[in-house]
Amino acid sequence: WVTKPMVLVVLSALIVFGVTYAMSRKAAVVPGRLQFAGEAVYGFVRNGVARDNIGAPDYHRFVPYLFTIFCFVLVNNYYGLIPFFQFPTMSRIGYVVAIALIAWVVYNGVGIARHGVVGYLRNQTLPPGLPWWIVPIIVPLEFLSNILLRPLTLTLRLFATMFAGHLLLILFALGGEYLLLHSDNALAIPGGILSFVMFIAISFLELLIMFLQAYVFTLLTAMYIGLALADEH
Repeated sequence: WVTKPMVLVVLSALIVFGVTYAMSRKAAVVPGRLQFAGEAVYGFVRNGVARDNIGAPDYHRFVPYLFTIFCFVLVNNYYGLIPFFQFPTMSRIGYVVAIALIAWVVYNGVGIARHGVVGYLRNQTLPPGLPWWIVPIIVPLEFLSNILLRPLTLTLRLFATMFAGHLLLILFALGGEYLLLHSDNALAIPGGILSFVMFIAISFLELLIMFLQAYVFTLLTAMYIGLALADEH
């Protein structure tokens, strides 16, 4: 009943907690290297994600949630490049669905708390200034886009990217290993070397993509929260 992805998810939560605790345990006015690194990541999420997309004064209360999501997704993504782990947990769609549904509950919840159910649905589905005859067309489309499909797009963007990158790494690694060690074809050795070169190149590309996917997931969550709190759609 205990699978490798389950262990990695629990381990990632412990890693995030342990690293952030170590960064903040001896907080000082003049930060050390560890505290400086933690403050840099926290400031990146606070200023570059929460403040820019939610705005003052509301963004402060969402920074801990967004910081946690960013770190959690980032650690689980980078598992795909760590020897012996070599499995990005977010390539399992169930875990992505879970954090996407949490985001859905959060931004809809704060929107309803701010505007009420009717007011929130009006803001999300009825842009101001529409002519009356187009309202029956726009409202269902806006409801579908803003209320129902956002968690789906959050899920598919992160899951598909991590899953595809993981498959590419497996393809070139195992393909190179087979061509170099098990094939009798004359072109096997140069083909195997090329395959390993592609594996290394894609690994470096994945370093950037894994970071960007954690950033985009956090950014979109912040944008949805900001739109839910806004007075107009």
